[in-house]
Amino acid sequence: MDNTTSYIKDTAQQLTDAYLLRFPAKAAREIAKMPDQEAAALLSRQPAAVVANLFPYMPPGLGEQLIANWDPVAATELLLKLDIQLSAALLSRLEDTQREAIVTRIAASEKATAEELVELLSYPLNTAGRMMDSRVQMFHSHLTVEEVLQQIKYRRPKYMDAFFLINDERNVIGVFELSDLILANAKDKAAKIARPITASFSTLDPADDVIEKFEGMRVNCLPVLDVHDQVVGVIRSADIYQRTKEDLASDMASMVGASKDEKALSSSWFAVRKRMPWLQINLVTAFVAAGVVGAFEGIISQYTALAILLPVAAGQSGNAGAQALAVTMRGLILKEITLRNMGQVFRKESFAGFLNGVIIAVTCAIGVWIWSRSVGLALIIALAMVLSLTIACGAGALVPMALKKLGLDPAQSSSIVLTTITDIAGFMSFLGIATLLSGLLPVG
Repeated sequence: MDNTTSYIKDTAQQLTDAYLLRFPAKAAREIAKMPDQEAAALLSRQPAAVVANLFPYMPPGLGEQLIANWDPVAATELLLKLDIQLSAALLSRLEDTQREAIVTRIAASEKATAEELVELLSYPLNTAGRMMDSRVQMFHSHLTVEEVLQQIKYRRPKYMDAFFLINDERNVIGVFELSDLILANAKDKAAKIARPITASFSTLDPADDVIEKFEGMRVNCLPVLDVHDQVVGVIRSADIYQRTKEDLASDMASMVGASKDEKALSSSWFAVRKRMPWLQINLVTAFVAAGVVGAFEGIISQYTALAILLPVAAGQSGNAGAQALAVTMRGLILKEITLRNMGQVFRKESFAGFLNGVIIAVTCAIGVWIWSRSVGLALIIALAMVLSLTIACGAGALVPMALKKLGLDPAQSSSIVLTTITDIAGFMSFLGIATLLSGLLPVG
């Protein structure tokens, strides 16, 4: 009896091995219909070489689930038998702790392979590969809606905003959402509800291009393809929103000479080291602005009212320039504008500064006339307002775009450079016009 039972088991095993080896694509599709733990238990009883023959046909979303439910030693042995690209793709979709544990185990026996895997798993900074979420869910195109829903229940994915449909060559042929499945007929083929992929990214696409494409297309998520045109991850609009928000926050810090790396709870010493260089530069530019005032020392000492109104002229031009700078920086970050628009943005901001200057000049002149009863002083500060606000707004647009054209970070301390320009513009316009029209000023 024992011999008979043993014979039957051996025969069944041989038949199973033969089926898995001869029909790996069909076997993979059948395994995809099983709960993950049952599938993992079934495959764990097969030789690693037999299982390795199946994995090229496993859709992303299933393969890593099986690896995660596998014995760590067996999983390591299996990954070593797979193509290195496929192993890297499977590892990329595992949780960080699981991935690191397996890579460490591989390094213990095959250090060169582990190093190659680590290299394949890393992408350059500020590329689509670094931004993507590799946890994608794919299903074979021959499945029905009912079968897809069943497999989703087995896999229990974290995100259900997009599912991809693949053919037997693992190329993506369409995408659909959970709502499409719910509303579809259960017996319909999933291919019937899938929509074609209208756009995608390469893993090495620059982050700026990714953000720009999302801005233009208004989609929830887009796939990222590897060099073999197979999906290795997705980028979601929520990730883009978060990244843009972080970029804006860090650029705001850079604009005033603070480091992008500095946080609210960073140490005082860290803050001093990051801020001090720009404070020293700011001190130099402040002396330059003070030098401009010093050049008009004579007229200031003769007409003390000029000294009283000097902060008004400089303050208004500074605020106007900061407004133009903020709008231009936002446009550059969100890719609303490029360097090709430099002239257009400069003209728009300069004209806006002129118009605002005219309106502010009227208000300011009335206030100065009421205070000083001097028509000449009111006229001088009114002209200064128009001139300084026009210059300040033009500079607010020009400074960040000029920095970008020079290959520098447009956010890096634009505010410090602009403040110097607006201070000098405010002082020179006010005191220069006062010098030219000094005959209209009241003495004292």
